[in-house]
Amino acid sequence: MNNSITCLAKNIYWEARNQSFAGQVAVGLVTINRVKDLRFPNTICSVVKQGPTRPSWKNPDLLIPIKNRCHFSWYCDGKSDEWPLYDVTAVNLAFDIADMLLDEKISFYDITLGATHYHADYVHPDWSETKEKTVEIDDHIFYKWN
Repeated sequence: MNNSITCLAKNIYWEARNQSFAGQVAVGLVTINRVKDLRFPNTICSVVKQGPTRPSWKNPDLLIPIKNRCHFSWYCDGKSDEWPLYDVTAVNLAFDIADMLLDEKISFYDITLGATHYHADYVHPDWSETKEKTVEIDDHIFYKWN
């Protein structure tokens, strides 16, 4: 996972594969909005992989994410991040959305209204109190910095 389209497609797939087209675009836009915000890393892959790390017990020179502490939960949940063979249609859609969002010839209206954060509507993280809610799309609530 080292190119921007693949990193963005994985984030869209693992975070929003069960959401509508708009919901998947919104997750992609949050990733891109973070790249544009100086408070976050400046590449898609760095944003997707952001979170605390620790040395691997097999190779202390290799840093691995601390389980369940990443900004995007799927990246460090301890489960495989390989594309599932049974879900080819959803994987292809995630790639298509990522490709469109990163295509400089295509202009997208930011349906998240500048959001850099989101969470599922069935949780209430502490950080949501310090952000401004922008929109709800499917099962996600989106926020930007105040």
